[in-house]
Amino acid sequence: MKKHTSPKSIKATVTEAAGELRQLNLNAAGIDIGSREHAVAVPPGRDPQPVQIFGTFTEDLQKIVSWLKECKITTVAMESTGVYWIPVYELLEQNGIECVLVNARHIKNVSGRKTDVLDCQWIQQLHTYGLLNGAFRPDDQTMRLRGYLRHRHMLIEHLSPHILHMQKALTQMNLQLHHVIRDITGVTGMKIIRAIVRGEKNPSTLAEHRDSRCANSKETIVKALTGNYREEHLFSLKQALELYDFYHQKIQECDQEIEKFLASYNNAIEPTNVQAVEIKS
Repeated sequence: MKKHTSPKSIKATVTEAAGELRQLNLNAAGIDIGSREHAVAVPPGRDPQPVQIFGTFTEDLQKIVSWLKECKITTVAMESTGVYWIPVYELLEQNGIECVLVNARHIKNVSGRKTDVLDCQWIQQLHTYGLLNGAFRPDDQTMRLRGYLRHRHMLIEHLSPHILHMQKALTQMNLQLHHVIRDITGVTGMKIIRAIVRGEKNPSTLAEHRDSRCANSKETIVKALTGNYREEHLFSLKQALELYDFYHQKIQECDQEIEKFLASYNNAIEPTNVQAVEIKS
């Protein structure tokens, strides 16, 4: 005969099995990152004011570190807000405090927040119970390499419009250079553009810069370079060329810095991996 369990005993069993959420990170703090100020929350009882507001100057960040150490904090969670989290993260990490960088969506997806709880307090509570997963952050050397490559990519993005500016100035003078050569920044194109900027306007003389590998004949290039050389368009072409050369030089300097960094890289990097992250100019 099947034995029936009383409702009272069932309730006791369920309560015992479910229990309560365990606090996994007892020394956890939460930071609400902002562009002008950071709100920091520590566990209640660590300070008469467990929530404090700090500025974003380096002096203020050092005060955050000192206060967290006074409160015996060993781990901190913060949202990945723009790039404002980087100085805080790096300074805390340098001072031996574990940092957990969290996607803002993950915090919002956790239900149960009270309306009177500040963002930094909510982050601190979730981190205390181990409910936040930190985003992947590479080692320091990889971060440095990524910083160089991102800066290089930014330089390329700034260089590209000036190629269009050169082409626009040529078109305004009815110099159809881009129709007779594949790339105006190639060997033939740059020689012709530099000669025009130096003051050469004779189409036959300009066509002498044609590379032997160029598909179109010299006669075709002469026709393409017969136009209306107006001073204002020549000025635009000159400045676009100067800006193109400037950014091209900066990209080369960036490449040299990357090569110098890779030469001192302690960890072995396979050549195929380097090629995978390289951004072509």
